[in-house]
Amino acid sequence: MAEPMPPGGPGLEELATGIGAGDRTLLARAITLVESQRPESESAAQELLERLREATGGAHRVGVSGPPGVGKSTLIDALGLRLADTGTRVAVLAVDPSSTISGGSVLGDKSRMHRLAQHENAFIRPSPTSLTLGGVARRTRETMLLCEAAGYEVVLVETVGVGQSEVLVADMVDSFLVLALPGSGDELQGIKKGILELADVVAVNKADGERAALARESRAELSAALRYLPPRSPHWRPRALAVSALTGDGLAELWDVLVEHRKVLAEAGELEHRRREQLERWVRVLAEEYLLREFRSSSAVARELEREREALRAGDLSAAVLARRLLERFRDGS
Repeated sequence: MAEPMPPGGPGLEELATGIGAGDRTLLARAITLVESQRPESESAAQELLERLREATGGAHRVGVSGPPGVGKSTLIDALGLRLADTGTRVAVLAVDPSSTISGGSVLGDKSRMHRLAQHENAFIRPSPTSLTLGGVARRTRETMLLCEAAGYEVVLVETVGVGQSEVLVADMVDSFLVLALPGSGDELQGIKKGILELADVVAVNKADGERAALARESRAELSAALRYLPPRSPHWRPRALAVSALTGDGLAELWDVLVEHRKVLAEAGELEHRRREQLERWVRVLAEEYLLREFRSSSAVARELEREREALRAGDLSAAVLARRLLERFRDGS
């Protein structure tokens, strides 16, 4: 039996058919449905994804990360435009930071990728992080599946910032690209070792003008550093390149390396294995999300917390003891 759709929008059949036909308007509506936190929307979204499941999985999924100011959006705009001009359909999932106060987000990536946003072979979807650890939007994975079902052959996931928590991004893509600034190669300045260990490819951006020589030096230093880090794959040694999103220098080589990386993993059987492991980990992530949601909405937990609040604040009850009590109340529902 089909799940009821929220009122005022297209039905599941219309969405599924439209997405399969590459309708960008209906794709955007479906993504809004997936991102919704309303219970009726979530049920409908899961049925839609199930209907489209066989049409997913064919895209080259690439995560793009790097420190603020490194030029992630500019590089994606330039690289995506090159791909779109060759007939490749490119989807960009640009994750915007949410405000810790209001929960709102800037959602300005379409303005930063203005050329790509206007291309008929491109689809850009900015999404708020909803304060998710690592800057990954809560439903980025499902959005990626919708884009694949709509026929997009390359999905680029731009993430917020850089740090150890960006493992969440690396765990949903085939290739993980980390951008660095000229001068950041020396002792890995400006980029954490943890994120570098996740990289399949490192690109020193802004290798143009007076920074070109410095970018080449940084590339050499990063290449040396990568040799001392344990590779993610026994079949691939991470590479460092120097590129310029402004002039386009090095972008063709960068894409060739990303394609080569995916091809090597596919031929070794590692790509399929990696995706299966990602799915298993995603099941655990979703289970934890559902459990946390139920815990927070539990009336038994709320009553116990209210009953012991003053004792906790007065220091007569430890946080650890109360946390265990809350879990006990949640388990037995009393």
